[in-house]
Amino acid sequence: MALPDINTILYTTSLGKHTRPVFRHAVKLAGALNAKIVILHVVEPIGEMGSALIKNYLSDELVKQMHDEGINVIHQEMHERIEKFCAEEMNSLPEEIDVDIEYAIVEGNHTDSILNEAKKRNVQMIVMGAENTFGRHSHTTAQVVKHAKLPVVIVPTGKKYD
Repeated sequence: MALPDINTILYTTSLGKHTRPVFRHAVKLAGALNAKIVILHVVEPIGEMGSALIKNYLSDELVKQMHDEGINVIHQEMHERIEKFCAEEMNSLPEEIDVDIEYAIVEGNHTDSILNEAKKRNVQMIVMGAENTFGRHSHTTAQVVKHAKLPVVIVPTGKKYD
């Protein structure tokens, strides 16, 4: 059976400890398929309640300025965390796998952002974890699987296998 023609994989991460097995799986898939990985981290925007509270005390211009500055700081910090995470994980693999890795950090609803980024970057596969940080099945994962128009590989996380 021939492997599907996949040249770009979108790997979504929160960068928590439970995401390490998902990253390793994405790297192995990318290596086997000779595909590039786009690592996506989604930053959820402030909620309506928080936004309403802030707007009661600050001008719209100041809120926008603070938002833009804050997002720039978050992007820089997350980019550094992703680079460090990737370096640590790539060095921990039993054998070296040569894979092209790109980083993307976007702001928005997790499900919509993942699906939009997959479409925008014309990826052929999404790789994501099955459980959230509380060990429960991820609502985001379920929604991505439900609405995706491309294959979604779900990797179990946080479980010990014998």
